[in-house]
Amino acid sequence: MRVNAMSPPTVRRPLGARRRALVTGALGALGLITALATAIPADAAAGTLGAAAAQSGRYFGTAIASGKLGDSAYTTIANREFDMVTAENEMKIDATEPNRGQFNFTSGDRVYNWAVQNGKRVRGHTLAWHSQQPGWMQSLSGSSLRQAMIDHINGVMGHYKGKIYAWDVVNEAYADSGGGRRDSNLQRTGNDWIEVAFRTARAADPAAKLCYNDYNIDNWTWAKTQGVYNMVRDFKSRGVPIDCVGLQSHFNSNSPYNSNYRTTIQSFAALGVDVQITELDIQGGSATTYANVVNDCLAVPRCTGITVWGVRDSDSWLGANTTPLLFDSSGNKKAAYTAVLNALNGGSTTPPGGGDAGQIRNTASGRCVDVPNSSTTDGTAAQLWDCNGQSNQQWTQTSAGELKVYGNKCLDAGGTGNGARIQIYSCWGGDNQKWRVNSDGTIVGVQSGLCLDAVGGGTGNGTGLQLYSCWGGSNQKWTYNASTA
Repeated sequence: MRVNAMSPPTVRRPLGARRRALVTGALGALGLITALATAIPADAAAGTLGAAAAQSGRYFGTAIASGKLGDSAYTTIANREFDMVTAENEMKIDATEPNRGQFNFTSGDRVYNWAVQNGKRVRGHTLAWHSQQPGWMQSLSGSSLRQAMIDHINGVMGHYKGKIYAWDVVNEAYADSGGGRRDSNLQRTGNDWIEVAFRTARAADPAAKLCYNDYNIDNWTWAKTQGVYNMVRDFKSRGVPIDCVGLQSHFNSNSPYNSNYRTTIQSFAALGVDVQITELDIQGGSATTYANVVNDCLAVPRCTGITVWGVRDSDSWLGANTTPLLFDSSGNKKAAYTAVLNALNGGSTTPPGGGDAGQIRNTASGRCVDVPNSSTTDGTAAQLWDCNGQSNQQWTQTSAGELKVYGNKCLDAGGTGNGARIQIYSCWGGDNQKWRVNSDGTIVGVQSGLCLDAVGGGTGNGTGLQLYSCWGGSNQKWTYNASTA
């Protein structure tokens, strides 16, 4: 999505339904896991959007414009309410590479620094897009444009390597009707351009979640939704690195919220990707619709968070008169805000990816990641042991990328090089406690980029765990089973 770069989407008709020191690292999805949902007790209700979303392991974010960071009313609301930040325009192509090979991160860094200084994570938006290209890129075609796209991804992701939670790698690549690709200069470089963008992005920053982002893919019956769904399914089947789908969810009278929205979220999630609602606004600000959107996300474990596209109505790309956000132009909470907060406080406590603790089982040995003697002492080395379902083998995924045992201890890398031991340590949010689980079964430390490895290829009880360069061996392959056996 862009600000002031397009009019609201035109009318879309449903197009043929097809049913179907301290050591410092982000975990991708651990697979679709059946979860037990429990109601949040009234006394646990949180008073802000970010805190309320965090109760279920999700985030609630907003788009931030660097030019408004001097507005104290704006920053007060943003800092209080949200725990995820997306740069509105400052990380797009024209902003970050105004001249070929000459990068400018001044505005992007301003948004990023404000976010992290206030304890928030950051989504990156966006790397490859037909719109908001600088003039030099618009003039390119063919192999020159393809190389420019690759260089841009490497340049921007290299600057922010290890710092961004998720990137919208490719934005709005599908046509508004018919279910096929948009005719753009990037598309004309070859139909594999999206795949190339994702593979480039994974190599550039293995820690970041990689998302495809688009508008009008909310309604499950629409051809555009099905086109993107088929692409994601193909990518997952061929091992193309894609971790999430971003639903922009700009709802208006021409592209309204539909009750099959939950089906859309569930269907994408069933492919093995997270779903993030990335640019939510609802023209007219219907409290009921806002609550429905939140409840639909809460109902799907792999819907990991929601971002509204702006703080106050006066900050919206649509204009204040469309009243699409949760705060009015004076910064007052609207009925939609209350509806969202209540939905978050009354929703599922299931973390994305599943709330039940489960065993992490090594493929080579069949044994489980285990804390010796059920120790809770910081620095206790993890090991392989016969799977027994006890609490010292039960690991819970969090949306931040941690693997928790006992509820407050994290799987922790005691270094960044080959041979660094794996231990438990009190969770504190460091990157060495965050992990990416890949579709090939490897578990990669976000900070180090190395694989979780059974020492020496060992398979016996007591075999230690370490970080080691990924090489594809079965001692570096793992499965996660959500059971309490």
